[in-house]
Amino acid sequence: MITLGIEGTAHSIGIGIVKGRNDSCSVLSNMIRTYRPEKGGIHPREAANHHVTYIAELIKEALQQAHIPAQDVDLISFSQGPGLGPCLRTAATAARALSLKLHKPIIGVNHCVAHLEIGRGVLPECTDPVLLYTSGANTQVIAFAEGKYRVFGETLDIGIGNCLDKFGRSLQMPFPSGPRIEQLAKKSTNYLELPYSVKGMDIAFSGLLTAAIHYHKNNKPLGDICYSLQETAFAALTEITERAMAHTEKQQVLLGGGVAANQRLRDMVSIMANERGARFFVPEKSLCVDNGAMIAWLGYIMYQSGVRMEIDDTIINQRFRTDQVEVIWRD
Repeated sequence: MITLGIEGTAHSIGIGIVKGRNDSCSVLSNMIRTYRPEKGGIHPREAANHHVTYIAELIKEALQQAHIPAQDVDLISFSQGPGLGPCLRTAATAARALSLKLHKPIIGVNHCVAHLEIGRGVLPECTDPVLLYTSGANTQVIAFAEGKYRVFGETLDIGIGNCLDKFGRSLQMPFPSGPRIEQLAKKSTNYLELPYSVKGMDIAFSGLLTAAIHYHKNNKPLGDICYSLQETAFAALTEITERAMAHTEKQQVLLGGGVAANQRLRDMVSIMANERGARFFVPEKSLCVDNGAMIAWLGYIMYQSGVRMEIDDTIINQRFRTDQVEVIWRD
C-alpha cells in the first residue's frame, strides 16, 4: 500500500511517500521546503503563504522521485495537529483536494505520534521505546502504556528548539539557530553556571534562556555560553527521559524532532541508555525533522488498523494532544 503524507504544522512543508507492508516502512520519497524568515521568528500566516507557494511543486517532485503516477497512491495522510493554525489549514486543504481529485481515502494524524511511529517503522529492532521528542514548539517524553501514548514529562513553558532559536535570535543568528549554537559549543569546555529546571517529570527552559542572554550582554565568551546552554538543557532532557524509562521499565529509547540532529544530545542520551543496559535509536536526520514521510507512515498504520475518516472529520486541531490519540494499532 502506498501512502502520500503532507506535513505542515509550522515552518516546514513536507511531502512524503511511503510503501507499507505489515510493520515495515519503505520511504520512496521525502521532500521538504522550510520557511526561513529574514528576521525574527515564525509568522504563522507568512509560513502558510510559503507552504501555499511550494506545496503543488513538492507533490510533483515527490511523485517523480518515487517513480509513481499520482493514481498509484492508495491513501492521503496529513498532519491534523498540533501546530500553527494557518499552516495546518494549508496542509489539510491540500490533502482534501488531493483526496477528492484522486478519489482516495484520507486520514488526519497526530504530528507528535508520527515522530515516534516513523522511528518504529524504519528501525525494525525499535519496537517499544520511550521517545524523547525535541522540536521547536514541542518537548515531550512519550511512551506507550495502558493502551495509549502517554506523556510522562514535557516542557512547562517553551520547547527546546524555541529556546535555542530565541537565544540565537537575540544574537541575530540565522533561523534555525540550533546548528550554529552546536558549532560554537564545540569550541569550548568551560561551563558557566545556568539554571537547571527539572520539576518532577517536567522541564522548563525560560530561566535558562534568560540567564544565557544575560551572560552574552555581560560579554562572556560566546562559545562558553553555547556550550553551557547545551550541556544544561540536554542534561535535563536526559534526566527526565531516564526517569520515564525507569518508571515504564522500557529498555529502548528513541530520539525524534529537529533537535535530535544535535550530536551532543545524541551522545548524552546514548551514554545514559548504555549505562542502563538499554538500547538507543535515532532515525536518519531527514526523518527526525518535520517531514511528510512520518505523516504518511502513521496514516498507513492507522488505516491498516481500521481507522476511517470522511472529509468532515478532517478539521484541524491546533492543540491535538499526544494522549488524545486512540491507539488501536498497538496491543
